[in-house]
Amino acid sequence: MIEFVNVSKSFWTGERRKVILHDASFRVEIGNSLGILAQNGAGKTTIVNMMAGLEKPDEGRVDRTCRVSFPLGFMGGIVGKHTGLENARYIARLYGVDPDYMEAFTRWLCDLKEYYDQPIGTYSQGMRARFCLALMLALDFDIYLIDEGMPASTDVAFNKRAGKILRERLEGATVVVVSHQAETLEKFCRSAAVLRSGRLYMFDTLEEAKALYDYETHG
Repeated sequence: MIEFVNVSKSFWTGERRKVILHDASFRVEIGNSLGILAQNGAGKTTIVNMMAGLEKPDEGRVDRTCRVSFPLGFMGGIVGKHTGLENARYIARLYGVDPDYMEAFTRWLCDLKEYYDQPIGTYSQGMRARFCLALMLALDFDIYLIDEGMPASTDVAFNKRAGKILRERLEGATVVVVSHQAETLEKFCRSAAVLRSGRLYMFDTLEEAKALYDYETHG
């Protein structure tokens, strides 16, 4: 379970304070995937990062009582001066996974050939995206976080291999997906929420959330 308890988060933009969440309390229960609808710039990525523990709230707390993934496509946590091999084995040790397995899995899935043994800093954005997704797919989580705004790979063969594995992972897992399009949420979620002006409005069904979102977006 992921639980937000009286969480507030905001940023100073240089001209005004942008409120992402104000005194928000909600839960993501295992077995009940959640979609969050919000317009671009509303703070979708910030909420996902707080769920993953990558950002801290200004007030309140975020509790995690299960294995929560880093966001799909997240490219932090790797060290540019180290090779793909070195990064993979380091991440394996952090998560208590066999480093040999992590190396073999990511080397096969990424198919970066000789670049796998070169520093991450020399990778293109697409190569980095492939490597980071492979790291996530090598690990098992109870809740997977999907942020539609994250960079994606354009390699067709990789996407086919990774997509098959991701679908298998998600079949038995809970998903939190944030998007500005309801169609994206339909693939994963039954319940949904709408993020608007720092408040999260929770609904039992995606249809209810979509009705509010469409009204706010189109009037």
